[in-house]
This record gives sequence, structure tokens and C-alpha cells, in this order.
Amino acid sequence: MQSYQAATDALKDKVILVTGAGDGIGKEAALTYARYGATVILLGKTVNKLTAVYDEIVANGGLEPAIVPLDLKGATAKHYRDMAATIDAEFGRLDGVLHNAGILGVLSPFEHIDLATWNDIMQVNVTSAMLMTQALIPLLKRTAAASVVFTSSGVGRKGRAFWGPYAVSKFATEGLMQVMADEFENSSIRVNCINPGATRTKMRSKAYPGEDVSKLKTAADLMWLYLYLMSDDSTDVNGQSLDAQPK
Repeated sequence: MQSYQAATDALKDKVILVTGAGDGIGKEAALTYARYGATVILLGKTVNKLTAVYDEIVANGGLEPAIVPLDLKGATAKHYRDMAATIDAEFGRLDGVLHNAGILGVLSPFEHIDLATWNDIMQVNVTSAMLMTQALIPLLKRTAAASVVFTSSGVGRKGRAFWGPYAVSKFATEGLMQVMADEFENSSIRVNCINPGATRTKMRSKAYPGEDVSKLKTAADLMWLYLYLMSDDSTDVNGQSLDAQPK
């Protein structure tokens, strides 16, 4: 699978929403999707970062993206309904969603978990993904092969000491994906998870500040899987939690 090679127009005519598109894996995914022909909707909380990605896509000859500035921590169901209405008015459908945005919080012993931090992590990593996807389902149903991709983690499959709320949020993400995949199994919508693994990102450096980053994969190294799950080559893949860096 890691040798997957997409056709240069693998995402032609597709409209794909990427959350956390301002930097890291989200930025790389947005650039990759645009390079393969998609119109990308860039969602994030920092406008200048989204604008920089927008400019890079256009400079590379990609289709003009859309920008949705939104802080998932404070967003409500109405924000997502309004966003869906805007996408509907602009594009009339949605072919894919990459739920990439997430926060790590603070690594700490279980006894020291702070409720406010716990709530923020659950809000951004789980609740926002549920509410957003719920609002977007009608748009996803309008396309012949829609793909919803959630972001998981190794600590969302086997709990690890001190990873507390973040690990629990990723277990919840795996569960959300499985429930949706089962419900939509006989529909045009497929739902999967990607575990990016150890990657050279700001979140990783926060969790492992002393790590030698030169030994880590870059976001670009993982894009084969992100591209595969958004392309029509993966229309039969549903309910899977896939590793971008297979052991």
C-alpha cells in the first residue's frame, strides 16, 4: 500500500474540507489535495496561516480554495450549520472531509487531570468533529463517493500513562468512526481513520521536546495515505483505522 501512486488528476472536480489546514499535516494535505485537482476548503482558527496556504495553492497553479476561519473550541452546532449552508451555496456538495485539527493539552498523571483541559480536548478533538460531520452529511450524500477521514493516534488504540484526555479523545474518535462507518455502510459515504504516527509537527515536539526530529517522518512522507483515502481508489475501504507509517 505504501507504494500507492495516484493519477495526477485523482481528485479532479472534488471539493474537500480540511480542518487544521493552517500548518502541519493539515497544511500538507490541503496542498496535496489541490495539487491533484481538488478545490480545497481551508478551515482553521488563524486567518494569516490559512491565507498563506491559500496563496501557496494559487501560486502552484491549483484551483482557488475557500477559507473558513473557525475556532473549534468555541464553535456551536449553529456555526457548523451555517458553514454547511455556505458550502452548499458555493459548491452544492462536498466530496470529502479530513478531520485533522486537534489539541494535545498537557501530559500529566491521571490524578492531576484538570477538568477545564479535559473539556477543551474533548470539545476540539471529538465534539466538534461530531457536530461538523453531522451538519455536512446532507452535502456528502449528494456525491457519488464521499470520504470522511478522522485523525487517530497510537494512544487511541492502546492507552498510555500520562496521555490522559488526549488518549481518551482518540479512543472516542475511533469509536465515532466505527459507528458512522457501520451506519453508512450501504451508502455512498465511507468513513475511516488515519493514525499518522510519529511525525515532525509542532504537536509532536510539544509531547517529546527532547526528541531528534531529524529521525521523524515529515507530513509530506505520509500523504500517500491521505491521498488514497480521498481518491476513488478507496471507495471500498470503510470502517478502517489505517497507519500512515506501517510497522
